[in-house]
Amino acid sequence: MVSSRGRQGRTEDDAVSNAAGSASADDAGESSADDLGDRAQEAARSVEDGAEKVTDHPAFEGVARVGHAMNGLVHIMIGGIAVRLALTDSGGEADQTGALRAFSEVPGGSFLLGVGGVAMIALALWQTATAWFGARCASERREAMIGAARHLAKAVVYLVLAATALRFALGGSGGSGQQTTELTAALMQSPVGRLAVAGGGLVVIAIGGHHVVKGATRRFVRDLEHTGHHPVGTAVTVSGVAGYVAKGVALAAVGVLLGWAAVRADPEKAAGLDGALKSMASLPAGGILLTLVGAGLVLYGVHCFFRMRFADM
Repeated sequence: MVSSRGRQGRTEDDAVSNAAGSASADDAGESSADDLGDRAQEAARSVEDGAEKVTDHPAFEGVARVGHAMNGLVHIMIGGIAVRLALTDSGGEADQTGALRAFSEVPGGSFLLGVGGVAMIALALWQTATAWFGARCASERREAMIGAARHLAKAVVYLVLAATALRFALGGSGGSGQQTTELTAALMQSPVGRLAVAGGGLVVIAIGGHHVVKGATRRFVRDLEHTGHHPVGTAVTVSGVAGYVAKGVALAAVGVLLGWAAVRADPEKAAGLDGALKSMASLPAGGILLTLVGAGLVLYGVHCFFRMRFADM
């Protein structure tokens, strides 16, 4: 017969053994979790390094630079339509959709739109990568957030333009002004939607003001390569100043129409860039103003070609 003291000893030994086993299992679980975390971090770093190598590759950079040229062509055509509208009271849609539709109707235009659409997708990806890596390298949180927001906003603009270009390249159609009106009408079904439209108008006005200031103060020079070592040419400066100011005025007009649409609860007032430029023509001396803005948009398009060559990428 086993004594009670013997049974107690075995019970204590079993308890110690179980505790040790439990502790060992906990350690093994923590080690496994740590290993999974380490592998996940290594995989994330590998993806990040791969993305950085791709966006830094000369071939990818070259394709992305073509996106600036496509953006320039669009603005040149918008500016030309605006000038024709001011001088002859006819000319078509003075916005990205109208410009790309006109481009698709020329021989070889659909092919060039396809190439330009792919190039603008590359430019949007480059902007996205710059937002990410720039935020990680920034010394201050506020600086990181502002820089990331600026680059991501540009990425969205290029993606929208790329989607429109590819749609026309594939034989599609559509009008941005009508889409803007339909979206505004949907938002205005509620008070919150009207506030959102008004807020969007204020944001667009602010972006337009930023363009005007950027052009007037020549801050666009900072976006170009080697400007700290070589003087900027007159053509780059003139096209940049006039182009950014004109684009800022056009964007501000779009923002005013959005705000007016919200105040009047009339979605037809929100007609996009085409509607803004045509409304500008109806103002006193509006033909002169529209001619100047159209010429400025043409110069902005020319400046985009300089950006293709000199943009800091």
